[in-house]
Amino acid sequence: MKIYIYHKNQCNPKRCTALKMGRLKMAKIIKDYRKIPKNAILLNPFAETPLSFEDSVAIKKYGILALDCSWKHAEKIFNMINSKNQRSLPFLVAGNPINYGKPFKLSTLEACIATLYIANYKNDALSLINGFKWAETFIDLNRDLLEEYSGKKSDEIIQIQNDFLSKSIKK
Repeated sequence: MKIYIYHKNQCNPKRCTALKMGRLKMAKIIKDYRKIPKNAILLNPFAETPLSFEDSVAIKKYGILALDCSWKHAEKIFNMINSKNQRSLPFLVAGNPINYGKPFKLSTLEACIATLYIANYKNDALSLINGFKWAETFIDLNRDLLEEYSGKKSDEIIQIQNDFLSKSIKK
């Protein structure tokens, strides 16, 4: 599976999951925005369309494009990137040491794992855990939701997310 990461050098390189993914040959790190693959599925937390199984063919053919930048600058940077295949991830909770337990504040690694899992490339998703001590925690925290989202169309994912959130609010 092709994973591209546009890296903006806005993080601590010692804790950066994107750079480590590059070192482990799990992803190709891109520093020049002009070299961003145009047809890859861009993971954008501000996109209106959720990632779904419907994106699995494009993921297999063109790959995934993640953006590694500070959450403080994310919206501005995403607005600069011109991509027709922008997708957001549904509700998931971070398992990384920096944003542990925070909804939607996933690391680049977690976003890639979730993308592959939801698109029904579970073995590829689980292979990304290797080399990251805490990565299995992300799967453990989100296992039920990831299983529910996996293989579903975008409208079904929105419904699953909304049902989960409404049940969580009632508790």
